[in-house]
Amino acid sequence: MTDGLRGLWVYLADTPLLWLVVTIAIYELAVFLYQRANLFALLNPVLVSVILVIALLLVTNTPYDTYFEGAQFIHFLLGPATVSLAVPAYEHVAQLRRVLVPLLITLVVGSLTGILSAVGIGWLLGLSRVTLISLFPKSATMAISVGVSETIGGLPSLTAVLVIITGISGATMAGVLLNLIRIRDETARGFAIGVASHGIGTTRALHLSDEAGAFSGLGLVLNGVLTALLAPLLVGLLGLG
Repeated sequence: MTDGLRGLWVYLADTPLLWLVVTIAIYELAVFLYQRANLFALLNPVLVSVILVIALLLVTNTPYDTYFEGAQFIHFLLGPATVSLAVPAYEHVAQLRRVLVPLLITLVVGSLTGILSAVGIGWLLGLSRVTLISLFPKSATMAISVGVSETIGGLPSLTAVLVIITGISGATMAGVLLNLIRIRDETARGFAIGVASHGIGTTRALHLSDEAGAFSGLGLVLNGVLTALLAPLLVGLLGLG
C-alpha cells in the first residue's frame, strides 16, 4: 500500500501542473480556515499557505526548482494582479482628490522610513553589504522589489523572502498597531497598510472594508514606484554602491 502511494506520488510529481493545483488547493484551505476563525490575523491565508507548502516540500523532499516549475504561472500573475488593484482605487477617485496631498506626504515619509529603518537595524546588527542592499526594496510589492534588488546589487532571492516576511508581519500586526494609536479612518488605515506591507497587507485591508482595500492597493502601487526610484539613489548616498 505504502509503495503504491509512493509510486503514485512520483508519477504525479512529474506532472507540470501538479504544484499549481496543490498551491491553489492549499490557499483555498487557508482561506477557509481564516474565515472560520473570524478573520483572525495570525491565520492570514498567505502565512498559512507558505507554512503548509514548505512543510509539504520538506515531507516529499521536493526541490524548490521543481515546485516553481509547476507553480510559476502564479508568479507570472503577480504583475497583472498588482495592476488590477487600480480598479478599486478608481472607484474612490473623488475621495482621492480630496486627500491627495496628505497621501503623497505619507507616501514619501512611509517609503523612506521603511527603507532606512530596515537598513539602519541591519547595519547595527553588522549585516553584510549585499544583505543590507537586499533590504532596500523589502516594502515594495514582489513584482517590483525583486527587479530593484537585482538592479542595485542585492540578492533577489533574499529580497523575495524579506518581502514575504514584511507583508505577513504587516498583515498580522497592522490592525492592532493602528488601533493602539487610534487611527480609525479607513482611508488612512488602508493607505498605511499598503505602503508598509504591499500585496499581502492589502489582502488583509480588503477584508476590513472596500475603502481600506482600495487605498491599500493605491499605497502598494505608489510605494513600489517610489521605492524603484529611491533605492538606487539611497544606495549611492549611503556609500553602499
